Amino acid sequence: MKALPLSLALLKATALEAAILAGHLVLYPSGLTRERRGPATATPDPRPASRLPAAARPPVVLLHGFLDNRSVFVLLRRALARHGGQRVESLNYSPLTCDVRTAAALLGRHVEEICERTGSERVDVVGHSLGGLIARYYVQRLGGDRRVRILVTLGTPHSGTRVARLAGAHPIVRQLRPGSEVIEELAAPAPGCRTHFVSFWSDLDQVVDPREAARIDHPDLSVRNVRVTGIGHLALPVHPAVASGIRQALDPADQDRSRGGAGSGPRTGDASVA
Repeated sequence: MKALPLSLALLKATALEAAILAGHLVLYPSGLTRERRGPATATPDPRPASRLPAAARPPVVLLHGFLDNRSVFVLLRRALARHGGQRVESLNYSPLTCDVRTAAALLGRHVEEICERTGSERVDVVGHSLGGLIARYYVQRLGGDRRVRILVTLGTPHSGTRVARLAGAHPIVRQLRPGSEVIEELAAPAPGCRTHFVSFWSDLDQVVDPREAARIDHPDLSVRNVRVTGIGHLALPVHPAVASGIRQALDPADQDRSRGGAGSGPRTGDASVA
């Protein structure tokens, strides 16, 4: 009887994943082209809110996962722009990209271009799945902590995923295996890293195996791991409860974050998603 609630939750999560996948396939073509650059300021929220002005918040860069594109963030970017008051931009990297390091260098050039264009010294980054690992490599191994204030990852296999062994034909997928060179590089010491990390991981994620591998456990990094319940891998960038958690994570007034500094080590939090 104790297994029944989990079975029902898994059934609901699987049905939601299927619905999200169907909707995303419809939107996928719209994300193949490079996004148009909007006005210099984000769309203001007409409702009063007790938050810092948009000028105090850096731009947000969204980075998709494997074989995906920026269309996966349609709902999230709308939520961030309207309620977070931040400028939001996306980066598409080619599905033919064969190396996490190459994609991380591309992200670095994109971040530099955004900073030059907007006049901002730093950016925030939200990465889904492989996108989070690419962003983390940029921060830890390519000096990106100078530019990235906060990195939020969604269902990212920080310790690798055993699922990658079943689909290892693509070189970049092989880098997602536990113990790969990329995973080992990210486990290496990173003293003085200035970026704060927030990692959302789901207890029903069917892509990250084991599911706890989507947590960041690194003694040199300032980390908040957030456990999400009741949804799967594809739902993480589209679910409203997760979007709310991301907005909070990017809020400069987040008291939980402000008490930690670089090198403060992993901290944990919980978020329940029905």
